Amino acid sequence: MSEVLLSLILILLLILIFLFLKGGRSGDDVESAISKAWVKLGLDDKVGMLTTYARDIRDNYKSLEQMLRVCTERASLGELSLETILADQLPPDMFGIRKKILDGKIPDAYIRSTVGIICIDAKFPLDNYRKALEQKNPSEREAFEKQFSRDAERHLKKILDDYVCPEKGSAEFAFAYIPSEGVYYWLINKQYEMLRDFAKKGVQTVSPLTLSHKIELIKAGVHAKKLSEEAEMVRENLWKISRGFREIDEKWRIFYETHLKNAGRKAEELDCAYQRLREEFERISKLSEGE
Repeated sequence: MSEVLLSLILILLLILIFLFLKGGRSGDDVESAISKAWVKLGLDDKVGMLTTYARDIRDNYKSLEQMLRVCTERASLGELSLETILADQLPPDMFGIRKKILDGKIPDAYIRSTVGIICIDAKFPLDNYRKALEQKNPSEREAFEKQFSRDAERHLKKILDDYVCPEKGSAEFAFAYIPSEGVYYWLINKQYEMLRDFAKKGVQTVSPLTLSHKIELIKAGVHAKKLSEEAEMVRENLWKISRGFREIDEKWRIFYETHLKNAGRKAEELDCAYQRLREEFERISKLSEGE
């Protein structure tokens, strides 16, 4: 950063000197013009700011490099990225961070799914992988890579023992989260058979990208289950309505056949008696009027 800045300043000064000399100006004029241009452009402040930025970037880079070297801080970085992914993609009631589950076990995170609790471990051992990258000697690099593979195998075995226990409420698999796509693809290329064997046993190794894809599948499963439950609720309600209708229909038929029809027949008999009585009354009235 500082070298680029000095080069730009040097080019600017050379251009100014060339222009003034070409115009026949004296050395004092050149010096005065450069000084005025320097002040007018505020290069003093800008150079100071750029120097500060360069120092901050260098210090932050060293801080990040140190964080990746220290096991506990690197684990924290992995846990933080894992928590961010879960919080971005899942509702709060679907996941948890560092809580006791499964008889006191505390995974770095877990997801509530339709197949049980899916535990996630984010403390993948990367020390020997980093050392392998730092080696220029091929044989030494290979030695550290082999050690890293052994570390990975032990770690996956521990996840299998701790977090894959369906009898206690877990899913039949757990996730081993690697916060680095580079490390993940190195393992895929170099230790594919080992990862496949552990996946069959119940430990799936995931990176930020692949974990995000799996979360979407888990969400789809949960959504499908909710739709199925709602459909079952609708079916149950329809069955209740149907049963209620049958009961009402039965009571209506009894009422109609037993009471309403009888009432109709009685009404007809009463109407006929009334008509006869009326006719008799009219006949008597006519006889009275004739007298």
